[in-house]
Amino acid sequence: MGCLTDGGHSRVGKGREGSCSGSTNGLESVGQGRSVPTLASSSNSSKLLITANMQNYRHRGPNEEPRLYWFVFPLVQFQTGQELQVFQKWTEKYPCACPRWLWGSRVSLVVYDPDYMKMILGRSDPKAGGSYTFITPWIGYGLLLLHGETWFQHRRMLTPAFHYDILKPYVRLMADSVQVMLDKWEELLTQNSHLEIFEHVSLMTLDTIMKCAFSYQGNHQADRNSQAYIQAIRDMNNLVFARVRNVFYQKDIFYGLTSEGRRNHKARQIAHQHTDRVIKLRKAQLQDEGELEKVRNKRHLDFLDILLFAKMENGKGLSDKDLRAEVDTFMFEGHDTTASGISWILYALATHPEHQQRCREEIQSLLGDGASITWEHLDQMPYTTMCIKEALRLYPPVPGVGRELSKPITFPDGRSLPKGFLVSLSFYALHHNPNVWPNPEVFDPSRFAPDASRHSHAFLPFSGGSRNCIGKHFAMNELKVAVALTLLRFELAPDPFKIPVPTPRIVLMSKNGIHLHLRKLL
Repeated sequence: MGCLTDGGHSRVGKGREGSCSGSTNGLESVGQGRSVPTLASSSNSSKLLITANMQNYRHRGPNEEPRLYWFVFPLVQFQTGQELQVFQKWTEKYPCACPRWLWGSRVSLVVYDPDYMKMILGRSDPKAGGSYTFITPWIGYGLLLLHGETWFQHRRMLTPAFHYDILKPYVRLMADSVQVMLDKWEELLTQNSHLEIFEHVSLMTLDTIMKCAFSYQGNHQADRNSQAYIQAIRDMNNLVFARVRNVFYQKDIFYGLTSEGRRNHKARQIAHQHTDRVIKLRKAQLQDEGELEKVRNKRHLDFLDILLFAKMENGKGLSDKDLRAEVDTFMFEGHDTTASGISWILYALATHPEHQQRCREEIQSLLGDGASITWEHLDQMPYTTMCIKEALRLYPPVPGVGRELSKPITFPDGRSLPKGFLVSLSFYALHHNPNVWPNPEVFDPSRFAPDASRHSHAFLPFSGGSRNCIGKHFAMNELKVAVALTLLRFELAPDPFKIPVPTPRIVLMSKNGIHLHLRKLL
């Protein structure tokens, strides 16, 4: 299997146009020479492209034979769960992108170059099929999966839910949820100083999003329904990932007959029951005249209230189907991505105690005993913010997204792709690309110092372009609150016997959990 370029160009800072240019290769000929008009839809033409890539993309000496094993070797590694490790190897040899074949005619171009990212994210191409198709029965057509004018209407409708006046009071709610989690950790330490944190953090972030976006009160971290929902989300993460990679699971009629298909259906039911309860309760609360009047007098509404009071262009409110699609989408995206981010950030700090201590000292000087943390504090922890961003570079919560090209595209270096081609934007590979980030595996917060320069699309933990994460400011606030309060209470160290193995799901997870050793600070 080959790749987009065979020349390595070191790039630091802002980069330059055409940085992937090198010798003539297979993909260049698609756009500039030999035409392959049905590339995305034809099995034969897809195989022709891969064959051309195998023979032309890798730089060879004059007497060296084409190394055809590249076609098979990555496929085996994808099937054995080595995808992220493969991407890291590819970025060293092929700085911009590589075609990837899964099975049959299913081919996509995996992109991890900032200039390529900028071009694709600056367009309005719809999400690609595959995993997006398979999560539709779960989250429906909400903001994640919509496109075109309907997506624009929903985005415009929901943007006020993330106005800074709305986000300010959320800091206290976030802090309350984090403290509940930390209290629980303190209790557990009496039994064992080693803890798997991902599930605890997931319950905490679900508690936070329920209180902030859905006006849901109480402690949900000990609630059985919340625990069942978290498990259902984890199951669907794994099941969707496995289905995308299994040629026999593509048709719903066959997948539904398998044990995995039945597990998926059960998990989806649990998730829907959870969101239905949230919607039903809020509707019941709004039947009270006092609560209704209070909501109407608000300058800015919470997320769920915006949906319940929304009037679309035709003057009608959202249908029940559209309402639940947005709630399902934000219930999942609002907790699972931040849970991944927080868990990996804490792991990164655990493995770099000198940076952990410097963050702790900064937070102690700002908060003292941490009895209260406010909106104003969040912009006064520059070194902690640098460490958070560096951890997000190493462990992006969403490892990648997909697009299906709605029209042809020509990249700055002149290479082209036709309409209908599938493109995978690998944020993980981008963040580990040595041509973008020197020594990419080294944890170096100075990359995000105020005076550091970089390409506008070199760091994309929340995607980019018009379809970037609508809740990115909410997420960053929650990351800062969780990290600050955790470091005030505990010293973190890795569990040497259970080193986490990053694995791509809908969010970045670990095959074996994220285990830390915690020591309570006096």
